[in-house]
Amino acid sequence: PLTGAFYGFELVIGIYSVANVAPVMAAAICASLTAEMFGGVPFPLELSGLPNLTASEYVPFLLLGLLGGAASIAIMHLVSIVERVFVRLSIDASVRPFIGGIFVGLLGLVTPQVLSSGHGALHREFAMNYALPVVASVFVMKLAASAISLGSGFRGGLFFASLFLGALLGKVFAGVMAMTAPSVGIDPAVAAVVGMTSLAVGVVGGPLTMTFLALESTRDLTLTGVVLAASIMSAILVRETFGYSFSTWRFHLRGETIRSAHDVGWMRSLTVGSMMRKDVRTIPASTTLSEFRKEVPLGSAQRVIAVEHADQYVGMLLVPELHSDRSDGETPVSALAQFKDAVLVPSM
Repeated sequence: PLTGAFYGFELVIGIYSVANVAPVMAAAICASLTAEMFGGVPFPLELSGLPNLTASEYVPFLLLGLLGGAASIAIMHLVSIVERVFVRLSIDASVRPFIGGIFVGLLGLVTPQVLSSGHGALHREFAMNYALPVVASVFVMKLAASAISLGSGFRGGLFFASLFLGALLGKVFAGVMAMTAPSVGIDPAVAAVVGMTSLAVGVVGGPLTMTFLALESTRDLTLTGVVLAASIMSAILVRETFGYSFSTWRFHLRGETIRSAHDVGWMRSLTVGSMMRKDVRTIPASTTLSEFRKEVPLGSAQRVIAVEHADQYVGMLLVPELHSDRSDGETPVSALAQFKDAVLVPSM
């Protein structure tokens, strides 16, 4: 429930507010209790038996947090590269998912762990201890499969895929550290949790969301502190070098000028009604062209709205065009109005 609540605070609402605590927390707790009542698992991961951590072990995990942020940036760049390749090859958008599916299917023949979001594969990674080359190869192939899927036009995001990739990255990091600095003694399961959250923070955003995910999965406060530190390192790296999380970055590619989840919420709450001007000049649609020129001299306004009874919109009259129009002076201005069928209502 804490993970879901802070997901709403950080990624949907975009701000921590006392007024939102009660409804969001109530909804999260009710959802968790309902799922548990009907036999659902309240936590996506159940991890136990993790070793105790000391303050001296924070440093390598801070490095892992930076690596998680760098990996998340690499994923976002790879998606963009795949999209540019399809555009450069002039492949029709309707055909791209088929081509992407072929490549992902070929990777799936090597290992099915690259398929789907990785729910089962993530649990398997925590339950089994694979050799370093195997884990590294799965990480590379899953990274490629995710980039190809999104770059070829498949819908969806990277939320759970980023958790799986992060867990793989953490295990690779632990394996490399065991070879280069065995005295450090990093536990692969702990590294997997830290890598999972740090890479997910870079892709999805929300360091506190991922921190509470680790807390609710492990129930280990010491590990939660390590996760929070690594998540902050990842978030800072992504923010300072790339600028945005994956979700916000995809909004930018669609042309939306936003910088955070708070901007997304603000943009969605912005309506046409709040942007409308109420001091606009109007004129009856039955007014003749000669009368219009007398009432609205050239230069007095850029545009005037033609209305019928009860101020019903008819069209927009561009003042310079009506003054230069060669139509008969008795022509009603409604015949010269523009944007007759292009309207916005206040609720939009």
